[in-house]
Amino acid sequence: MTAMTATRDAAGVLDLEGVRIDDTFAEAFPMKATRVIITAHTDTWARNAAVAMTGFATSVIACGCEAGIERMLEPAETPDGRPGVAVLLFAVSTKELAKQLERRVGQCVLTCPTTAIYAGLPEGEPIPLGRNLRFFGDGWQISKMIDGVRYWRVPVMDGEFVAQETTPMVKAVGGGNLLLLADDTDAALAASEAAVSAMCAVPGVILPFPGGVVRSGSKVGSRYAALPASTNDAFCPALVPLAKKTELGGTVACVMEVVIDGLTEAAVAAAMRAGIEAAVARGAGTGLRRISAGNYGGKLGPFHFHLHRLIGKEGAR
Repeated sequence: MTAMTATRDAAGVLDLEGVRIDDTFAEAFPMKATRVIITAHTDTWARNAAVAMTGFATSVIACGCEAGIERMLEPAETPDGRPGVAVLLFAVSTKELAKQLERRVGQCVLTCPTTAIYAGLPEGEPIPLGRNLRFFGDGWQISKMIDGVRYWRVPVMDGEFVAQETTPMVKAVGGGNLLLLADDTDAALAASEAAVSAMCAVPGVILPFPGGVVRSGSKVGSRYAALPASTNDAFCPALVPLAKKTELGGTVACVMEVVIDGLTEAAVAAAMRAGIEAAVARGAGTGLRRISAGNYGGKLGPFHFHLHRLIGKEGAR
C-alpha cells in the first residue's frame, strides 16, 4: 500500500489521511463462478454483447446471478484473435450458475452480430457453454475438436456463431464490501467513483451494481416475513433520530456501498485495499469522513475482510 499518514487517538480510533477507518470487517460468502470471453468483429459489438449479458445481474437476492465486465481484451489476448471482453458470472450454486449462463449467452451473445464465446478459465468443473445452444442450429450445427477442446459452429444469418462446448466453474467469493460515509451526496459519489476506478483495475473481480455502487445497502432479514433482506437502517441518514440503533453521527449525511465479487479471497482483499487507498488519498477535506463495512456478526459467510488488517494497521490475518 502507498505510504499514507495514519494516526490513532487516545481511544484507539484509526485515521488514515484524516479519514476514520472503522475497526470492523466485511463479511463475504462462498459462490460459484466462471469467466467467459466474448469476441466480435469489433470491440463495440463485443461490448454490446457483454453489456446485454450482464444486465439485471446485481444481486443473487433477486437476479439469479451477479455478473459484470471484468475488462476489455486486445485481439492478442483472445482465442480467435479478435477484440474481446472478459465477463465474470457468480451464483450460489452450480445449477443456478449453469442456468443463468446458458440463458444469458443464448439471449444476449448468440443474438449479437459477429460474436463468439469461449471459456476464460484454465481449469475447474465443466458446465455447459455451447453444448446445448448448438441445438439452435436445427441439425446444421457441426463440432470441431482443437487440441482436445470441442467447439460448436452454429449457422446464423451473418455467418456462424462459434461457442466452446463447456467452461470451467470454480469456487469463488461474493459480498466483499466497503461503506463510504461522507458529508453529502457529491462527496460520497466522488469517493465511491475513485474507489471503483481503482478496484476495477484488480484482476479477477467485478463490482456488480450500477457503476459499481449501491445506495440501497441491505441487512439480512426484515419485519416483513416474505423479505429475505431489507434496508440497512443503521446507515440511513434519514433514520438517525428514529432508528433504535444508528452507525451515523457528526456531519455524515450520505452513505454509499461498493460490493465486490472475486474469483479468489485474495482478489477481493486486493480490490478492497485498492478502494480504501484510492478513497482516502483524496483526503478528508473532500468530505469523506469514514470508511466502514457491512457484516452480520459472522453469521452470513466465512470470509471476513478486516479493514485494519487490509491496510496493514493490525497484525497479519
